[in-house]
Amino acid sequence: MNTELIQYLSRFITEERFTLFNKIIKDRTKYMTVVLEDIYQPHNASAVLRSCDCFGVQDVHIIENENEYSVNPDVALGSSKWLNLYKYNKSENNTLSTINVLKEKGYRIIATTPHTDDVNLEDFDISKEKFALMFGSERPGLSDIAMNNADEFLKIPMYGFTESFNISVSAAIILHHLSLKLRHSDINFRLTKNEQNIIISEWLKRSIKDSENIIKKYLQTHK
Repeated sequence: MNTELIQYLSRFITEERFTLFNKIIKDRTKYMTVVLEDIYQPHNASAVLRSCDCFGVQDVHIIENENEYSVNPDVALGSSKWLNLYKYNKSENNTLSTINVLKEKGYRIIATTPHTDDVNLEDFDISKEKFALMFGSERPGLSDIAMNNADEFLKIPMYGFTESFNISVSAAIILHHLSLKLRHSDINFRLTKNEQNIIISEWLKRSIKDSENIIKKYLQTHK
């Protein structure tokens, strides 16, 4: 969407809201993304979406093998409205197809699990290349397919009797730590101007009633 159309659509929301859009987009990133594999408890997955929005992670990839994901509005608090959600449910093996899509886009696949002795959270190297953090359901965790196709493994150091955090807490801890690390690094993690414009245009569409007709009329008069 071109900048002229974005400016036109901005007239249909408050100036304060449009200013907020432009402020928030500057801290959005696709350098770090999140993958949720077959989460069967909507409130936990929705809490992860909320954390993604809070820490500026724009893309969330949702794998639906046996469980269909639906947003819990009481937990997500509208966060899904500001994120790009990609669902994978068309293949016989949605986990593998998701991993392949992300690897083709240059992502390292990082399996989050307390059951390996690979890398502790504070030692994770964010500088190699962009990365996708995979989270699994509470009880089974990530599938064997996810584990076997991961490039690296990441765990949160723990010092108590309990084996692991639930997925929403785990995601919040990891995203907070890596987001902070990323923003204090020299890595160019922010979106390109074109990516920013595309996302702002989507935010505008989702914020404006009857936006499709408004855009259609604009395009008819600006050919």
